[in-house]
Amino acid sequence: MSNYLNNETSFYLNEYLNSVINWYPWGEEALERAKREKKPIFLSIGYSGSQKCKVMKEESFITLNIANLLNQNFISIKVDRDERTDIDKYYKQIYKLMNGQNCSSPVSVFLSEDLEPFYSASYIGTTPQGNVLDFETLLNTISQKYSEDKETMTQKGEEVLSYINPRNESIEATRVHMDITKTITTHALNLYDNVDGGFGDTPKFLNISTLDLLLNTYQITQNKELLSMVIFTLKKMANSEIYDSKDGGFFRYSSSKNWQLPSVEKLSYDNANIASLYLKAYEITKDDFYKKIAFETLDFMIEKMSDNNNFYSNSIKKSDDSYFVDKKVVTSFSAMMIEALFLASQYDNIYKSIATNTLETILDKNYPNQQLKHVHNINAFLEDYAYLGVALLTAHDITKNSKYIILAENILNQAIERFYENGRWRFANSDIPIYDDIYDLTYPSPMATILLLAQQISSKIDSDYSQIIFKTIERNSYALMRQPLSSPKMSKILLKYLKKMI
Repeated sequence: MSNYLNNETSFYLNEYLNSVINWYPWGEEALERAKREKKPIFLSIGYSGSQKCKVMKEESFITLNIANLLNQNFISIKVDRDERTDIDKYYKQIYKLMNGQNCSSPVSVFLSEDLEPFYSASYIGTTPQGNVLDFETLLNTISQKYSEDKETMTQKGEEVLSYINPRNESIEATRVHMDITKTITTHALNLYDNVDGGFGDTPKFLNISTLDLLLNTYQITQNKELLSMVIFTLKKMANSEIYDSKDGGFFRYSSSKNWQLPSVEKLSYDNANIASLYLKAYEITKDDFYKKIAFETLDFMIEKMSDNNNFYSNSIKKSDDSYFVDKKVVTSFSAMMIEALFLASQYDNIYKSIATNTLETILDKNYPNQQLKHVHNINAFLEDYAYLGVALLTAHDITKNSKYIILAENILNQAIERFYENGRWRFANSDIPIYDDIYDLTYPSPMATILLLAQQISSKIDSDYSQIIFKTIERNSYALMRQPLSSPKMSKILLKYLKKMI
């Protein structure tokens, strides 16, 4: 069976080259064929490190009845979420609107030929899963309804799309003030797991951004309860299975509340951000334990997930303790690693050359002619500008090399020119009409991160970004003051803003 992925460089897409399904990459050819043949689109978004994606590949996508139904009645499109973060982010928003909850990978969406979404799910198996039909029954049902009552299905899609980018959006702003620290503390104490640390039930994620906000709030209020919550959690995680005591590094989540039964995935952005968090805990407590865990995490990334000054996106630990590594180099993920390495170099100089070499490699490969790329063949998103800009500013602070602050300013100004709209930030300049938000879902909000860059650089250069910072905070003030833990990095930005105003 032939498909249309032959020219794709993504490892994840190449896994489907010999699929029995006629997969297309996202692009004009697939979208035009859907319109021409008046067929609905089945959009499947995933990545190589996801266990559920792997199960769908090995079960649902090799079943001949399913393949035949897809090939006859649908146009099937496969997307690598790490390469096309804009598509992944957009359709996860659509999933949330349709299902009332967030989803992880995979994302499975059915669309009309005019891209109106009418059904969304995450994992779709060969047997029913909860309220999701088995794949074959689902395909038959959708195909029949689409031919008999397409209008009703597309109306649902139009309604969903009207919520994604509303034409007449009302802004509910409120006064921002330092009482947010009380809200942060109260909400954190209510949600905190007193037995095992952390937040939430199973699966239990690292919640790095929330812990970072609590440390920032502690530094302002000196409320020792906040510090206690963080250091207890960091100790619990590091002494459990979610931390790989043999190789170093943290797994993506645990299947139990006490941080045991971890997933087999290790993600570069998780390990970069949690290494930075442990370093921050060391800076506050002076307890060498936190520095040790940070260094072991970075050493794992250097030894297992990098090569030739490139850091790769994710890995899976196999049963024989070897690693499958997806050797995708993403600018935003690499920038998080670069920042963590520069922060670590304050305590061990060995990390400085690794950070510098990695930064120069990213600039050389993904910033040719001052045109930033997300990966080598895809233009950068807001997250790439944000995280690279912060990494460049950290590089300047550590090395005192003035070229890095010049580059950081250039990156920030390019981001403002490309993405900023009167307090809103577009996530991408692509065929996907998506704006960024304040929430830290898989990693901290790019919009919050670009504001952090604007805040940090303002004291070092002549340019004034205060109006952009103010307008963005104002636009999101109501949500921030009510539910600061829902958007911890943006709440951190607000704290910095308020502290400066005092």
